[in-house]
Amino acid sequence: MIGGLLIVAACFVPPVGVPIAIGFARPACEYCPGHRGVEYHPEVGVPVRAVLAGVVSFSGRVAGTLYVVVAQGDGSRATYGMLSTRLVGAGDGVAAGQVVGYSSARLYFGLRDPDGQPIDPTGMLGRWVGRPR
Repeated sequence: MIGGLLIVAACFVPPVGVPIAIGFARPACEYCPGHRGVEYHPEVGVPVRAVLAGVVSFSGRVAGTLYVVVAQGDGSRATYGMLSTRLVGAGDGVAAGQVVGYSSARLYFGLRDPDGQPIDPTGMLGRWVGRPR
């Protein structure tokens, strides 16, 4: 268990096949500045794949930005943000590796433990080797 997140696999496939552009920066307090996930800079329209299986708990706009949040059975959540298009809606089941939407020029990915605390996903994300299928 890492930060309350039950880790079943040693390495997850990242949501897109490009390197992390902006890393995780844990905030000093709940309301302090920080970067509560990682950011990628893919080309526009790249398929964004679910890192973990679960059920979509939110799919919509926040302050004009598209997000998809996938809740796992243990209460942890994976967030995919800055999407150009979403393919799933609240209540939909999602398999690991399933396309949940398409990227804009930026993609946010974050993990939260069952208590809602942000977790640095960097050490849990592998890297694409070869072209994703």
